[in-house]
Amino acid sequence: MSYRENVRKFEKINNMMSGSKKNEKSEKNSAESKKKNTIPKSAAVKKVKPAPQKKTKIVDNAIDDNRGKKREEDTAKNVEKAKRTPSRCPYSKKCGGCQMIDVPYDKQLRQKHAHVKELLEPYTRVAAFIGMEEPEHYRCKVHAVFTHDKKGNPLSGIYKEGTHDVVPVDKCLLEDEKADAIIATIRGMLKSFKIKTYDEDNGFGLLRHVLIRIGKNTGEIMVVLVTVSPVFPSKNNFVKALLKEHPEITTIVMNINDKQTSMILGDKEKPMYGPGFIYDICCGMKFKISPKSFYQVNPVQTEVLYKTAIEMADLKGDETALDCYCGVGTIGIIASPHVKEVISVELNKDAVKDANLNAKINEIKNITFYENDATRFMQQMADSGDKVDLVFMDPPRSGSTPEFISSMIALAPKKVVYISCSPDSLARDLELITKGGYKVNKAIPVDMFPFTRSIETVVLLTK
Repeated sequence: MSYRENVRKFEKINNMMSGSKKNEKSEKNSAESKKKNTIPKSAAVKKVKPAPQKKTKIVDNAIDDNRGKKREEDTAKNVEKAKRTPSRCPYSKKCGGCQMIDVPYDKQLRQKHAHVKELLEPYTRVAAFIGMEEPEHYRCKVHAVFTHDKKGNPLSGIYKEGTHDVVPVDKCLLEDEKADAIIATIRGMLKSFKIKTYDEDNGFGLLRHVLIRIGKNTGEIMVVLVTVSPVFPSKNNFVKALLKEHPEITTIVMNINDKQTSMILGDKEKPMYGPGFIYDICCGMKFKISPKSFYQVNPVQTEVLYKTAIEMADLKGDETALDCYCGVGTIGIIASPHVKEVISVELNKDAVKDANLNAKINEIKNITFYENDATRFMQQMADSGDKVDLVFMDPPRSGSTPEFISSMIALAPKKVVYISCSPDSLARDLELITKGGYKVNKAIPVDMFPFTRSIETVVLLTK
């Protein structure tokens, strides 16, 4: 769904809440408001063939022109007032990462709840939105792009939404403050160690990105330095200096990404300090987190989400559960003590490897992981006449597939617990599942990403 479509959708919700009604014709006819850097030649600097279609810019006073359609007169006045009021975040008009940063939190929840109700109430009553008591600084995974200004001074920040323009950011209201402090320290160390930041325009430089991952419940911290070369000048001294400033760091990893790509991480990595991974605890289970591991970025609400899903399933202990799109095995591992058997399927090879390790760490004996496409695996299960009592499904934002759903209906589990990160694709999939004889019993939305428009919803369907 495009940004403009999202804006229209939330404008619709705002107008519903304020009692204003737009008619379709006026909606359609309203007007839109709207260095080249010289690098010393050394083994530490590698030239990557530039991609001319992607230009890196430093965005200083950028303003988002894409503001959706002009509101009705009373709403327009509120918008103009908001424009005159300084934002809580100095970067909010530039990066696009926190679209609702200046909306009071209780109002955010009401708006999101209204959106979910609009889509799901044809199927069931939508329960109250589960929000956060402290909705700031919740992200335990923080990514910073490294670049430089016209004078060659290092900068770090985030990409402006939908572009490769870098917005310099010192602190973010959504990110863990420890991560921001470490990134600031690394940025300040670069000049003294003569480490050049990567330039997308000409392909020169060494440091591309820094990724910080934090185990909220263990306190462990991983720093990932993404470089274009495996040669890191004064590596040992750099690590020693960073640890002196931040002794709380558990491990430092160098990830090598020498390709012209929008992907952050490359295929090769090696520890510079520590084991190269960290652990975190979720719902009483221990999980390994490596640089590439999928692990939810909001650990507080992740526990809420998974506990809600497990409680909703009302497990008796004799069930065979099928966990589809299982990632690193979190849901299946957490559910395993409450069922007879868990069958888990995930397409990503690295995730399956982590899932097996996580099961071993937690001494889980009744779970099996399969590396396979979820749709193909479900079709094979249905064709072979296998029986399961329960399906957990946590598909990507695009939702599941008609083939998966038709095969699941043929498999005929008694219960389906659907964890969704998109109410729109969820509503589409529920239409197909309910046509197959299932009834939606519960729908509980969870706010995993405060100050953004993203919504997670847990739904229970029964035969």
